[in-house]
Amino acid sequence: MSSSADTSSIDEALQALRSASSSLQNINFHQSQISSSSCQIAENSMSIDISTNREGARFLCQLLGEMAVQGGSYKNLMNLAFNGMEWEQMQLRSLCSLLDVSPSLTHLEFQRNRFGNEGVRELSEMLERNKAIKAVIFSECRIEVAGARLLSSALTKNDTLEELQIWEDSIGSRGAEDLARAIEVNPTLKLLIVFDKESITATPVISAILARSRNMEVHIWSRDNGDRSSKVVEFTPEDNTLRIYKLEASGSRRVACALAWNSTVRTLDMSGIRLRSRWAKEFRVALEQNTSLKDVRLSRTCLRDKAAVYVAAGLFMNRSLENLHLDQNWFTGAGVEHLLCPLSRFSALQNQANTTLRSLVFGGGKTKIGKAGLAAILRMLETNQTIVRLGICGDASLKPDDIVKIFRILERNATLRWLSLEGCAGVQGEMVLQAIMETLQVNPWIEEVDLGRTPLQIAGKTDGIYEKLGQNGSMVAEDDLVDDLPLTMPRCCRVFLCGQEDAGKSTLCNSIFCNMNSSKLPYADQMRSLVTSIEQIMRRAVIKIKTIYDGDIKISIWNLAGQHENFALHDLFFPGYGSPSFFLIVSSLLQKPANKEPKSPEEIEDDLLYWLKFIVSNSRRETAQSMLPPYVTIVLTHSDRVSQQSGVLRSTANSIQRLRERFQGFVDFYPTVFMVDARSSMSVSKLAHHLRKTSETILQRVPRVFELCDDLRTILSNWRSENFKKPALRWKEFGELCQLKVPALRIRSRHNNIDRVERRRRAVANSLHHIGEVIFFDDLGFLVLDYEWFFGEVLSQLVTLDASNMERFEKNGFVSRADLEKILRRTMQHQNPLVGAKVYDNMEVGDLIKMMLKLELCYEQDPGDPQTLLLIPSILEEGRGRNQGWLLSSPDCVHVGRQLECDHWHMFLTKGFFPRLQVHLYNKILGSKSQQGAVYSLERNLICMIINGVHVRVEIAGQLGSYIDVLACSTKTVTETLRLLRHLVIPAIQSMCPSITFAENIIRPDCVRYLIPSRARKTQCVPLQQIKQALLSMPADGMYDYQHTWSSLLSNNKLILQSGSDYARDLLSDEDFREVLHRRYYDLHHLAVELAVPFESSQESAKVVVNDARQTIEPSLSGIAKGVEVVLQRLKVLEQEIRDLKQEIQGLRYYERQLLIELHRKVDYIVSFDVQLEERKVPRLFYFVQVQHNSRRLITTLLPGMTALRLHMLCEFRREMHVVEDQTGCELMQVDNQAIKCLLPYVSGLMKLLTFALKIGAHVAAGMGQMIPDLAKEFAHLIDSSLLYGGAAAMTAGAIGYAATGQGGRRFRSRSGERNMAQEVVGAQQWLVDFLNSQRIATGKDIAERFGLWRVRYRDSGSVAWICRKHMILRRNEVMEVPV
Repeated sequence: MSSSADTSSIDEALQALRSASSSLQNINFHQSQISSSSCQIAENSMSIDISTNREGARFLCQLLGEMAVQGGSYKNLMNLAFNGMEWEQMQLRSLCSLLDVSPSLTHLEFQRNRFGNEGVRELSEMLERNKAIKAVIFSECRIEVAGARLLSSALTKNDTLEELQIWEDSIGSRGAEDLARAIEVNPTLKLLIVFDKESITATPVISAILARSRNMEVHIWSRDNGDRSSKVVEFTPEDNTLRIYKLEASGSRRVACALAWNSTVRTLDMSGIRLRSRWAKEFRVALEQNTSLKDVRLSRTCLRDKAAVYVAAGLFMNRSLENLHLDQNWFTGAGVEHLLCPLSRFSALQNQANTTLRSLVFGGGKTKIGKAGLAAILRMLETNQTIVRLGICGDASLKPDDIVKIFRILERNATLRWLSLEGCAGVQGEMVLQAIMETLQVNPWIEEVDLGRTPLQIAGKTDGIYEKLGQNGSMVAEDDLVDDLPLTMPRCCRVFLCGQEDAGKSTLCNSIFCNMNSSKLPYADQMRSLVTSIEQIMRRAVIKIKTIYDGDIKISIWNLAGQHENFALHDLFFPGYGSPSFFLIVSSLLQKPANKEPKSPEEIEDDLLYWLKFIVSNSRRETAQSMLPPYVTIVLTHSDRVSQQSGVLRSTANSIQRLRERFQGFVDFYPTVFMVDARSSMSVSKLAHHLRKTSETILQRVPRVFELCDDLRTILSNWRSENFKKPALRWKEFGELCQLKVPALRIRSRHNNIDRVERRRRAVANSLHHIGEVIFFDDLGFLVLDYEWFFGEVLSQLVTLDASNMERFEKNGFVSRADLEKILRRTMQHQNPLVGAKVYDNMEVGDLIKMMLKLELCYEQDPGDPQTLLLIPSILEEGRGRNQGWLLSSPDCVHVGRQLECDHWHMFLTKGFFPRLQVHLYNKILGSKSQQGAVYSLERNLICMIINGVHVRVEIAGQLGSYIDVLACSTKTVTETLRLLRHLVIPAIQSMCPSITFAENIIRPDCVRYLIPSRARKTQCVPLQQIKQALLSMPADGMYDYQHTWSSLLSNNKLILQSGSDYARDLLSDEDFREVLHRRYYDLHHLAVELAVPFESSQESAKVVVNDARQTIEPSLSGIAKGVEVVLQRLKVLEQEIRDLKQEIQGLRYYERQLLIELHRKVDYIVSFDVQLEERKVPRLFYFVQVQHNSRRLITTLLPGMTALRLHMLCEFRREMHVVEDQTGCELMQVDNQAIKCLLPYVSGLMKLLTFALKIGAHVAAGMGQMIPDLAKEFAHLIDSSLLYGGAAAMTAGAIGYAATGQGGRRFRSRSGERNMAQEVVGAQQWLVDFLNSQRIATGKDIAERFGLWRVRYRDSGSVAWICRKHMILRRNEVMEVPV
């Protein structure tokens, strides 16, 4: 009966399975005491009961076997669950067969099953080969250690299982170790849950996961002694968080070791675990090596000071941790001190060790911070630049005074955003409340202050704090950049003492200082003076500064060193434009202070001349009338040793007067020369009074500065007193001072435009730099407060480095950065120990190198490489002994040379110019990497470059020269070579000297070809403008073939170069030649405009065709306008490109011929205009000359009161007018206003015609060109001189000047057409008749005797003219004499 029943149950179960095979997903097998049966409990789930007897075992075996046979029918079957089963060998084999043929089965669960060792082995073997199962769950299956070992073996080979859960089992530590080894190998497991009886199971498992950086979810549970379950460890990959709730000491250390190599854990939470110092020791290694850990929570872990030391040691090397919670531990002040050490800086030159930690929380009832801990907290808050969240929680050791100190430090902290003092007993009282409010007033960066459970919060006094925090987070109105900052007169004036060595400047400075400080110096100042004297014996200072306060005015006397090796530094601290300063040039009247031999006036003049040129060369030349020239006062020392009656003093006074006249307009000389005994305070009393008054005058006249400068001057002085006289202030510290002390420069809200406030601060810092209070390097990020330190101990060492001290110095000037840092350190250590040590207390060696780069004292060979070599021009060697020659030797090479000469002799190129030029040119040309492949090499006074195939040499003619030569050799054309020089080299040189204008000279090509030394080729140069003027002054026919002739070159009576010539077209570039053509076309256009005067009769002429049949120009006055248009069209063609200079010159010849016809017609009209009732009884064309030094100078401007003039007359033969040689003329004693009124229109018109004639090369008045220095300038003077005589004459001169400068246009032409020329000629002619009558010259004979002119009549036209004897003879067939 039972057999048939079982068969029926199997059939029913199989039938049920077949019917639901298409949708069946879950099957649950339950072992029960009743008979085996099946029951479908849901659409996709089925529950099957298996009896506990033998038949039930056979039923399960047959059922699984049938399912295995029909495995292809169960395509959706995913989950099999077995509850309370006791497995036999046959059943497990059937199960394994089913699992092998069911690819859809992914989930296998066993609850309270019993397998035995062989059964677990069967399952393990199945898992080794199965490729479908994703999850296996064992719950209360008692697999124990052996089963864990078998499962671990399977996991080492399985590569599909993703989930393994072992609940309520006891695999023990050995089983956990086996499981850990499997985890290390298995790559697919994603979820591991273990619920063991002992927590020790967690250690090997989690250690393996961490060591292999497995990204799997882990949950490990255990039971405590009270049979209560609790979690031991969990790791969630979603947030990469590892939480350890309970672990023994050895397990904690093992976990710490595994963390060292882990890359998956971001957050570690071990709060509440009792940790030991040995764990902290292992955790230190983890912090040093781990690169992924971001957040560590070690609250309530009973860590003591030793553990804090290990944690701090790990923080020194850690570069990833951002949050660290150490609250409720057992630290003392020593532990806090060690903990905060890597987060603090102990000197300005030290870098913060840990820069990644952002949040730190510590404190607690058992934490005893104490004084040592408080000091560490204050140091950290003052120097740390990364901590944004700080919590000191539940502390009872800090007192209210300590809390106040913390908030005072926070006034200067711009990093911290969140501060928690929750539960701190010291947060109480009005003093703490006031400190918090004052801190929030100046520090808007703090966003939140947590004062929960503090006495201040319990008393209800924190509302104002939170209100202020809200205000700091709100938007505020923006101020303008600097417009709202009030301006005032500066209160600081600098006096520069300039002079050669042993001029007595130091003694004079001390005497002035004593005289202006009438009160006796205190003892401290006397000792300081004594120390200063000792320092001067030990070293010779580059600069010494004395500061004197005259009321509210600060006068700084800058004593510049007179040693020649220090001259290169003087350019660096020259005052800028508008800076309140003036100069005292000091010269000694004696050769040496030790003897009484006086200096000659020439030697004194040379001393003064150098410093005057130095001042002018560095002063910015402005055209604005508000620009004030430098104030200069001359002081002569050792007057007590020179006789006041000696002729030397008179000669010296004359020399100084000559210098004053020569430098007029360039410097503002004080009229009095002070002669003093520099040792006597009484002797310099007048000079001291002069300093006071001059300082007041200058401060009133220079541009105003910000009022904040006075406040900041005091603030910076106090800061130096409080900080051990530090000579430099970093920009961050300056910002903190502004935030604390200067409300106008304060950031009032964290939503302020910070960049805007920074610009305001930088504007004020630049203003302080301008008035000489600080030296501000914007790019370098610091302000120099001590000038003597900066120039005397820093720059003097940078400029005068000794190459012999460098271990690996290359002769081309390059040195490695490391070697340069060593030599800088060694140089500074060799200084006076009393003052030299300040350098490295305030600045790093890297800062000094950056300063050298900023001031262009050196350059980097490869700016992008940190190991690049540095070139220092000051240590370059001379290039003597080297072969001097061009590398290019091709016969088609062109050689071009340009000399840039100071435009005024009042200037020169200072000693520091060329070394900085060597760096500047490199940075400009090669440093920008715009010229790839360029070659750059240097010598002491030479720069050699190869740019785009052009070889360039830049030479300076020794020190303190007034010119610099640029030579080039190339296979390119002259135009291409000059274009490169003018686009790259010459602009770089000019940018180095904004206060100097250079005149460009052409160097003889042969001098460039043979590299004649600079001192020898000085005579082989010609100004570029001179060549251009020569081309402009000659007819167009000769422009293209014009040659410049060079004189021969001799050296020590030895012929170096013979005389020769070069075509102007070979000396000039195409652009230069086009400029000449442009100017010629402009002159012709202007002349055409001037000649457009209506005639009484117009003569028709034949039309001349030019290049195009459509463009015709009539050579008559009516055709001038059309000719002007053609000229303008030609100008446009020139602007695009002139292809052939000869063709342009050919066109130029045509316009010259046409305009020359009109010019002669105009002159003939003036000569033949008949306005004399007496039929031309006197000549018409006359002029005035002035005899100076056996030469005659043409007078182009008549002014009232002019004397010693001579009246001459021209030969009037038509189209051949000329100056009559050996003409006696008449002397005009004085020019009065009536003569000016009559003669000015006539003289101006004549000068205009002569000017235009010279411009087109026409000899209208032959012989007069040598007497005309520059008619263009003379006509400009006509306009200026119009103010000196009457209104009518002024209007006439203004009209003439307006037209002469080409600005009259059509308006002038219309006026000239209306003007009555006859009236002008009548006025001049009447004056001439009256003047000749006053000189008793009334007959033709008298005129012939005085002027060599005879009155004749032309036979063809019948007109009358006065001509010379030469024309009377040569042209006797054309004229006949008509005596008067």
